[in-house]
Amino acid sequence: MPNSVAVVTGAARGLGAAVAAHLAEHGWAVAGMDLQPSRTALPLRVDVTDAEALGAAVTRAEGELGPVTGLVTAAGVYEAVPVGEITDAQWERVLRVNLAGTANACAAVVPGMVARGRGAVVTVSSDLGLGGSEGDAHYAASKGAVVGLTRSLAEEVADAGVRVNSVAPGAADTPMIGPDSPWRAAAFLDALPLPRLVRPDEVAAACRFLLEARGAFVGQVLSPNAGATI
Repeated sequence: MPNSVAVVTGAARGLGAAVAAHLAEHGWAVAGMDLQPSRTALPLRVDVTDAEALGAAVTRAEGELGPVTGLVTAAGVYEAVPVGEITDAQWERVLRVNLAGTANACAAVVPGMVARGRGAVVTVSSDLGLGGSEGDAHYAASKGAVVGLTRSLAEEVADAGVRVNSVAPGAADTPMIGPDSPWRAAAFLDALPLPRLVRPDEVAAACRFLLEARGAFVGQVLSPNAGATI
């Protein structure tokens, strides 16, 4: 069995697909968990908001690939809505996928890491969870909560040999950002110190760095954001 097994949620497209591909290129056996099939060693179709199904998928991944030593929680949804127009259903959807989905993945994977005394978790938050943005209140709130979850979990399991950190990307060049999005507008990009969108491979590299890093990276947030938040 491979020495390094990773679970990547949201692995079918966007940042999750980039992370899964990057890890595979660097020797990881990846179980991709998504509503859609992913191009991974073990593509499993599962809803991250279903804790029981996600737990069963992790059990299957460990049975087929070996003990999970890395987790990247890249599953997420984004929409821009003015705060006064956000419906209860929209609040629930964003929080269930972005926050509860992250918590479910951690709950499915981390106990095994703790029992073995080894493992690393990288949650995917967002630069908007650090700095906020007009029209993104429910998304920013969900991603800010992911940072809080990350730091709390990091403190909880560090002495068991499990490191938990977060990557909080800025606007990245993925299908999540539509062609007419203000994040693609020249006025926004030209205002950045690095005047372009973040590349998915840059986010993936940050995730792998935190998975593989040795030392005192515990409860930290690494933000590849082209200088949007400094």
